[in-house]
Formats: sequence, structure tokens, C-alpha cells
Amino acid sequence: MNGILNTVIWSLIPISELRGGIPVGVASGLTIFSAFLIAIIANFFVIPIVFFFLDHLHELFLKVSIYNKIFNHYIEKKRGKLEKHIGTKWEFVMLMLFVGIPLPITGAYTGTLLAWFFKVPRKKAYSALSLGILIAGIIVSIVVGLGLKAFGFFIKNHV
Repeated sequence: MNGILNTVIWSLIPISELRGGIPVGVASGLTIFSAFLIAIIANFFVIPIVFFFLDHLHELFLKVSIYNKIFNHYIEKKRGKLEKHIGTKWEFVMLMLFVGIPLPITGAYTGTLLAWFFKVPRKKAYSALSLGILIAGIIVSIVVGLGLKAFGFFIKNHV
């Protein structure tokens, strides 16, 4: 049970998301496939949670100066990566790839924030973000699996 809970928690944390959830799950004793499934399902929940926050609570938080400063700085920093593709035929693909390439601060939280900021239609946003999460989960799972094989090879041949 600890492996499942660890995977869920790490997959919901904004910085790590499933990029942290899958390795933590495997390290906690789950199979790669189990960690993958649990992490992507947990990470899918980020999308409605962030949309709810932005739709209903964001205006209240903007009155807090530190939140306002951080939010505006963050948006300005990230908007250039996606802005030129918004409203074009590449909007869906760019949002999906932005979330799908598992780099720091390119996950479901940032993708949902950018989709909200640029007013991407919700149906399109949910689809692109979900596919991005799935792609990131596959990539991270492959990397974790290859890392385990390499580590196993090293231990087997050098001990």
C-alpha cells in the first residue's frame, strides 16, 4: 500500500508529477506497469483541480501580493513557448508535446495553466493535456526500465 500511496502523492506534487511518481513507485516495490498506471491516473486529476482553482479561486489569490508577483512572473516566462501556436492548427499538438516531454516544469500543472490562460477550449485542452500525460508516462517508464536494466547489468557484472 505504501508504494501506491507514494506514487499517488509524488504524481500530484507540482514539481515532480509523474516524473517523480513512477520512479518512486518502482523504488517502493511496484512493477513499472503498475507505477505507470497509478501515476498517470493520479496525474490526470491535476487537470480538473487546476482548472477549478483558476476558474474559482485565482481571482481571490491575485489580491495576495506574493501570489500575484509569482503568477505574473511565471506566466510571462512560460507564455512564449506556446503563445505563437495558440489559435493555429498546431495548438493541440504543442500543448500535448509541452506536457508530454518530461522536462522540469512542463507537466500537467503548467500545461493546464497555459491552456486556461490562452483560453484553449476545454475539450481540446483536456484531450491534449491527457495525451501529454500519457506520453510523459511512457517516456518516464521507459527511462526507469532502461535505468533498472543498466543498474542490474552493472551490479551483476561488477560485484
